[in-house]
Amino acid sequence: MKNNTYCVIMAGGIGSRFWPLSKTSTPKQFLDILGTGKSLIRQTYERFAPLCPNENIIVVTSGDYSDMVLEHIPELKPEQVLSEPFRRNTAPCIAFANKWIEERNPDANIVVTPADHLIINESEFRQAIENGIDFVSQNDALLTLGIKPHRPETGYGYIQAGTNDDDNSNFKKVKTFTEKPNAELARVFFESGEFFWNSGIFLWSLKSINSAFDLYLKDVKQLFDPLEASPAFDMKKIEDVYAECKNISIDYGIMEKAENVYVQTVNFGWSDLGTWSSLYEYSAQDKEGNAIISGQVLLYDTNGSIVNVPSGKVAVIQGLTDYIVVDSGDALLICPKQNEQQIRQFTSDIKAEFGKE
Repeated sequence: MKNNTYCVIMAGGIGSRFWPLSKTSTPKQFLDILGTGKSLIRQTYERFAPLCPNENIIVVTSGDYSDMVLEHIPELKPEQVLSEPFRRNTAPCIAFANKWIEERNPDANIVVTPADHLIINESEFRQAIENGIDFVSQNDALLTLGIKPHRPETGYGYIQAGTNDDDNSNFKKVKTFTEKPNAELARVFFESGEFFWNSGIFLWSLKSINSAFDLYLKDVKQLFDPLEASPAFDMKKIEDVYAECKNISIDYGIMEKAENVYVQTVNFGWSDLGTWSSLYEYSAQDKEGNAIISGQVLLYDTNGSIVNVPSGKVAVIQGLTDYIVVDSGDALLICPKQNEQQIRQFTSDIKAEFGKE
């Protein structure tokens, strides 16, 4: 079964909420956000490398980042990096990858993962992926990993799991998908025990996902069907396809509509690392609840804050509570954690005011 397993790493995002470290020229998937000595995309590759042959791993990314992918994952051949000429969300990204896989192995089982997530328990994660691949290889199912929530989080989408004849099974039919809820609804979801965070990690057989595209996103699939992916795509034809292709997520386009969607409930320690606060939650903290990611930092009368300054730089901070302090060398962010959703607006304002990120 291992030879039939393929991994698709989606690595086309900008990660604007991690400004000022993450910028269009160097998005967060190519940064060592966690201070481990490895970029997030490198960690993702190493996480999946034991699960399938190296030649079965592909990365779908923006054309601007193709060379960067190969720098971070030199084990890949150039034809294993699929370059998107325009950002069109996850459904076209997956259709693009499906076409590449189809020409090599029509019996493939596929796991699709973002390039920039945090996994705490790697061995438990790999076991969950192996169990999921086994499930989709035997069932006509579209499977997503649902994370057991440990708080009423408003920053994630939720999946409501149905009941099975076997209540002990980790594989349950999906009842509903819900986009990011408000605080009150998130609390209801958390207390019900029926809802799980939507990880954005998907597993399916190639046959099942192609059938779903035929049913729900036929116009997208038909754009990719005539393409030839061996040995590599004709990039002019890819540009023509993407110019016509609509911008739509796999969640909205297929997962929320299909009848054969299942959730595998897991609890291996996960974060989408979408914000500085999510990084703070999983970082080592001192007795005042401060997390120093990088730099030589002295804190006085400061609590619950996250600090990231260039390695070797000395910073002295006094009198902050629940703040984000990030110095990228040419840009500085000082912002209350509760206001971090405004970071995208900050970057837009900076571009308008100063003409740069």
